[in-house]
Amino acid sequence: MAKILAMTNRKGGSGKTSASVNIAAEFAARGQRVLLIDLDTQSHCAIGLGIAIARDAPTIHGFMEGKNTLSQAICPSQWPRLELIPGNPLADHGTGKYSETHLRDALCLPEIHACYDWIVLDTAPSLDTLLINALRAADRVLVPFVPHYLGAEGVRQLSRLLFRIVSNGNNDKLNLLGFLPVMQDTRVGLHREMILSLSQQFGEERLLPGVRNDIRVAEAFAVGQPLRVFAPKCRAASDYAEVVDKMCLLWR
Repeated sequence: MAKILAMTNRKGGSGKTSASVNIAAEFAARGQRVLLIDLDTQSHCAIGLGIAIARDAPTIHGFMEGKNTLSQAICPSQWPRLELIPGNPLADHGTGKYSETHLRDALCLPEIHACYDWIVLDTAPSLDTLLINALRAADRVLVPFVPHYLGAEGVRQLSRLLFRIVSNGNNDKLNLLGFLPVMQDTRVGLHREMILSLSQQFGEERLLPGVRNDIRVAEAFAVGQPLRVFAPKCRAASDYAEVVDKMCLLWR
């Protein structure tokens, strides 16, 4: 049965999509069946995997609006065991009339839940029904963040939202997997200060190994390939492999 992971942060530009694509690709390369779902209307996961999406293709947003099923929106990638449900760049965030459990109910169906080992939900930073759907469907939340003040503030805002969802009984199984520093440079004092601050607030065990700043991340997106394919020996690819190792240890 699939483990469902939501990648989210209330702050935009926090590396959620890069992390989603590269973590999903790393799991697939290790023999896991992975479904990546792009809830962000920017639809950048498709770009990161080199998948061209037709204008009228089924999408996750089409599913939320009742235009297609989840299964109809699944797209294979070039890499074995890695599939994508893309977002729709023309969709309007938060305008649907679907329930807050619409996504969870569909992911629990055998034709989805039993077919994958991991389902990764890439979310937008907006606080809307799409984000609530993701958090009510997920087992765990991973929070990528850039270690500066606004990035840390986005983490704190999200933590309050997670507490509200769990304490209200909307998803009793939801747990925080951890925080993932991205675009990290430990030579920068502010980066060290922000990571230390979050470590003190939430616990050192919640901090995953950081992903170092690496131009190869952007270059890989430009050619539509995961890092482990485009530049397997670069430092960010090595960092993402270490992140997945730590995720497997933390997930329990």
